Order: sequence, then structure tokens, then C-alpha cells
Amino acid sequence: MAKQLTSTQLDKLVNEITQQVMSRLKTDGTAAPTAHDPNCCAHDDDGRCVKHCSDRVQTVINSGAGRITSSLGYIPRDLSVARFIDHTLLKPDASAEEVAQLCREAREYHFASVCINSAYVPLCRDLLKGSDVAVCTVVGFPLGASPPEVKAYEAQLAIQNGANEIDMVMNIGALKSRDLKALHRDIATVVATCHANNVICKVILETSKLDDEEKVIASQICKIAGADFVKTSTGFGGGGATVGDVALMRKVVGADIGVKASGGVRTLDDAQAMVKAGATRIGASAGVAIVKAERGEKAATTGKGY
Repeated sequence: MAKQLTSTQLDKLVNEITQQVMSRLKTDGTAAPTAHDPNCCAHDDDGRCVKHCSDRVQTVINSGAGRITSSLGYIPRDLSVARFIDHTLLKPDASAEEVAQLCREAREYHFASVCINSAYVPLCRDLLKGSDVAVCTVVGFPLGASPPEVKAYEAQLAIQNGANEIDMVMNIGALKSRDLKALHRDIATVVATCHANNVICKVILETSKLDDEEKVIASQICKIAGADFVKTSTGFGGGGATVGDVALMRKVVGADIGVKASGGVRTLDDAQAMVKAGATRIGASAGVAIVKAERGEKAATTGKGY
């Protein structure tokens, strides 16, 4: 069972781990590099990275109106709950008809995005054309155990097919092994691919498999690697988002990046609690029920997490 810490212990832990992570990522007496060296990678004809080198990540580029910064990371201008929600359908047997229904609901309720498996990216791109709904897909899902180059290629192909946001699963085994350079490379490689294409990258930690110390390390590595969001869960890892985990992740990443709560967010109360704890995006299949509850309407059904 994950150890529970007091607020004072948690503050101390965050500070200590931050110093340790930075120290272990140093290679030559300087801070872990963040600037991208164009000579260290192979590129295709349009400049996108095909192969990424270790310990280098492209800096975050200006992405215009599609990305909005605030004191809590990336949040919508419209603060209704719908604009916080990634309307999600990731079950392996999802049909094209179900995905089309997801897109119809997303258009009607103006969700932030639809989050679907990558095979359905072209369909969602076409169905959501001209709307204010982004197309989000997952990479390295749900285990996160594939090589960084495979994740980067998966992300690049999804982007070419129309994805605006990528939710990648980090290499949990690298974290458990305390191979922080491998974990940094895992995340930074995908981040670089996303940012080269002006696409948001969210990193899934799978918090139910981590203790508090590991959550702090992972969140800090995500921040160093240039991720746009840290995200709690896949929804397939035996647990989902908790208010405590969202608050911890927000404490670690500060005001610089977003926090996405995903997995098990089924009611308006759930969603509001996550936002209060520091979440700036919610992953949920119960988005319609949540929005109807906010409007005072009665929903026929409530979703079941992912």
C-alpha cells in the first residue's frame, strides 16, 4: 500500500526529490538539457524527427490560440465543466458507430476533445472538422512499455492523421528501476515529436501503481522533459484519479503545466473536486451526464470511467 505523508513531510519530499532528480539527470555539471540539437537526429523531408537522441528535448513552441496558459496550466476560456472534459472512449471493442456518437456528443456539448484509440483518429478528424473539439489519442497505451522510438512514430502517425493532442503512457518500469535518464528520454522523445508539430503532449503516470515518492519523481521528470500535462491514469491499470493524487501532482509541477484527472470521474461532484484539487482537464466517458448535472438536467445514464 502506498505510504501516506503529512503535508510537512510531503513538502520536504518534493523539495528533496526535485534536487535528486535534477542531480541524476546532469551529465556534465549542467542542468539536464532542454534545447533540441537539429544535428543529433535524423529528420524526414518536412523536418519532423524520425529518430530522437537521448537527453534532448525540443523547447515548448508558441502554439497560438489552441493552447491557453494560466496560473493553473492550460485551462479553457469558458469555465463550464464541458470545456475541461476529454470525452473518452478507449475500450478495445469500440465500434465506428460508437465513436461517431462520441463525436456527435462532443460537438453538441462542446467538450475539449474526444479521446479515442489511434485507429479512429481519421474518422474523428472528419467528423469534428470545423468544430471547437480537438482530437486526442493515446500512445504506448495502456502499458507504456514500448521503446521511445516506437511511441514517437505512433505519435507522429496519429498527428499526420489528424490528432491535435497526444496522451502517452510513460515507461513505468524505468521509474520503478530508478533509471531516470531512460524515463526522461521516454517522455522527451514523444514531447519533441508533438511540439515539432504544434501538438499538446500529456503524460500518463498510472498513479495507482506508484507510491507518493514515485509520483513526485514522475511528475518532476515530466516537467523537465517539457510535457504540457501530467495525467493520472489510463483507466486500465487497476485504479483511477483521486483528489489526493491530483493535488500532489499540482504541487510538484506548480503553475507551469496542466494536470489531467482520468479514470473513475463519473459525476459532477467528482469533476468539481478534481478541478478544485488542481486539475485543468478531466478524462471521462460520463461527460454527457456530468454536463447535464451542471445544467440541472436529468441524465438517462452515467458512464463508467474509461
